[in-house]
Amino acid sequence: MKIVVLDGYTLRAGMESPWPASDDADEWMCYDRTSAGDVAERSVGAEILVVNKVVMDAALMDALPSLRCIAVTAAGTNVIDLKAAGQRGIVVCNTPAYGTDAVAQHVFALLLELCRHTAMHDASVRRGDWARCEDFCYALTPQVELTGKTFGVFGFGNLGRRVGEIAHAFGMKVLACAHRPVPAPGYEPFAFVSREELFRRSDVISLHCPLTEETRGLVCRDTLALMKPGTLLINTSRGPVVRGVDVADALREGRLGGFGADVLEREPPAADDPLLSAPRSLITPHIAWMTDGARRNIVSITLENIRRFREGKPQNVVNGEWLSAPLTR
Repeated sequence: MKIVVLDGYTLRAGMESPWPASDDADEWMCYDRTSAGDVAERSVGAEILVVNKVVMDAALMDALPSLRCIAVTAAGTNVIDLKAAGQRGIVVCNTPAYGTDAVAQHVFALLLELCRHTAMHDASVRRGDWARCEDFCYALTPQVELTGKTFGVFGFGNLGRRVGEIAHAFGMKVLACAHRPVPAPGYEPFAFVSREELFRRSDVISLHCPLTEETRGLVCRDTLALMKPGTLLINTSRGPVVRGVDVADALREGRLGGFGADVLEREPPAADDPLLSAPRSLITPHIAWMTDGARRNIVSITLENIRRFREGKPQNVVNGEWLSAPLTR
């Protein structure tokens, strides 16, 4: 069986190749990066493609008649035309919950930096500002305490639930907006609320929803207008969930208290992305998922997805349509 990894660099960065060597049963071909123009050529004859950010549309699938399975090394699958894959009998598997703790940790790394500005103060100390200070302490920015504030979680799957638990541990009141009915957590104070109520009542909002047509541009001028002045917004979901120009305007106008993001609408961003120059914004280069433990989890889940697919019992399938698709491929 021919298995092709099309964009494996970020997964293995700093590590040995995590994929098996080719043997009598399987031919593994691994590429660090694949441009859109090279995808079809490199994928010829492949029954399984392993992808992360490579876009797989209907035309590309039609050009690959051997393709039977797309294994996505991420939880999000917005780069795959799931309907087209299902109609062609192609199984699409993702890697859910591989980095729940890693991403949740990054949410609070961003939030705590917005609240306490530790890097700024460390740089100040190293410039000699503390040595020259007449007092035993000083602060360059207001120091924000989280205890007692209201934390809003938009999207309450595994990750949103974990983030809510941590917010509760900080002594915060937790609100959640879930797109489907899910059990309430075992702590108080907690409440499920509507999208509008979450945006109105929260002091901190953390986004944990997939990118869909319903969530694209979710945070925009209209939803920003619902927020209390000084609200802190965190996005570790998908960049296009937030309209960057609207958030940048809200930051410059002082309506939004701060914005921490690990994702942007365009990645890598353009040099003139408005969020890069906006005040009170903190941007990291899509690293929330990138702990060694999370990357090992991705590889383990992906290899298990492939094994289960070969046994005829695929797991983590995100396009149920393939079950009823005609066997024409």
